[in-house]
Amino acid sequence: MVIAYDEEAVVRYMKEAVEYSQDRPVLIDHFLEDAIEVDVDALSDGEDVVIGGIMQHIEEAGIHSGDSSCVLPAVDIPEPLMKRMREYTFRLARALNVIGLMNIQFAIPRSPNAKGNGAEDKVYVLEVNPRASRTVPYVSKATGVPLAKIAARLMTGRKLREFLPEFIERSADLDTGPCYYVKSPVFPWSKFPGVDTVLGPEMKSTGEVMGVADNFGEAFAKAQTAAGQKLPTQGTVFISVTDHDKPQVADVAKRFVDMGFKLVATAGTADVLENSGLTVDRVYKVKEGRPNVVDLIKGEKIQLIVNTPQGLEPWFDEKAIRRAAVTARIPSITTLSAARAAAEGIAALQRGEVRVRALQQLHAKIAARDAVTG
Repeated sequence: MVIAYDEEAVVRYMKEAVEYSQDRPVLIDHFLEDAIEVDVDALSDGEDVVIGGIMQHIEEAGIHSGDSSCVLPAVDIPEPLMKRMREYTFRLARALNVIGLMNIQFAIPRSPNAKGNGAEDKVYVLEVNPRASRTVPYVSKATGVPLAKIAARLMTGRKLREFLPEFIERSADLDTGPCYYVKSPVFPWSKFPGVDTVLGPEMKSTGEVMGVADNFGEAFAKAQTAAGQKLPTQGTVFISVTDHDKPQVADVAKRFVDMGFKLVATAGTADVLENSGLTVDRVYKVKEGRPNVVDLIKGEKIQLIVNTPQGLEPWFDEKAIRRAAVTARIPSITTLSAARAAAEGIAALQRGEVRVRALQQLHAKIAARDAVTG
């Protein structure tokens, strides 16, 4: 798979595709930039449908779903768009006569004024899979409902009303209680010297972890720590982003400044941040001279890196930065959406909110609450 940003990339990839296989079709999609991706897992017996979870991806659409962190329940998707995704899920499950589990991936283009009510606020269906997805164990742990076990029963002829009648009657998603559940991927970067850490449409992760908390920030921080990428609570953040990301980078950078971090940036990004009233230390790109950002990383003067990739082929500077970060074990973030999540996680760590609780305790509280209200 590849994201082609220009005609040259399309031509080059098509030549490679023909060399590998002359009799296989090539699927071409129109790419949605700056869109939120959403995973939905659901159970169906061909008539009734229950949604297990609507998971909001932290990385934008275009990053492989297996390589993207996600949060359950969704944190900032307007309710009208949530309702629309539920409607699409019910209609697709029945139209496809799904018996068992189903996974749908949606994309929602970001809009500063989106409220989910206008015709311009669209929900795109990326793909529909009439099978279990990799998120099923995650959703099962978050809800306390064994989705795979119920799906197997449905495939033998049992009905969904035998297992989840209350959710069918209320047309409700499975309950996660008051907590947020964040799934984060685990990457093998340190095992493969020379591999670039930039994320894209091909899956690179080799595992995943889950963080649970009363708020999104703490849950994200826990998941990142479990995945081997501990977020810093003080120090310096290096920021270098593409032209496409520059209109939004100042808001993200200000959040780090408000938490006491210093900023270091290359010339183009520094110009944007300074024009927004932020104080920034400028640093050379690798090809511009020394001391450059890689020197700062090796000198342990950088504690967090926000470096969004430039097009299909990463520039030499970007790849050198990400490799140096892996060697120095410095958290490296390659999307602005993940940077926003990291800021919330750091804020939770600074407040000292990290607590540990067993899933069994959380599910027991949900069960006790349902017994009282039900």
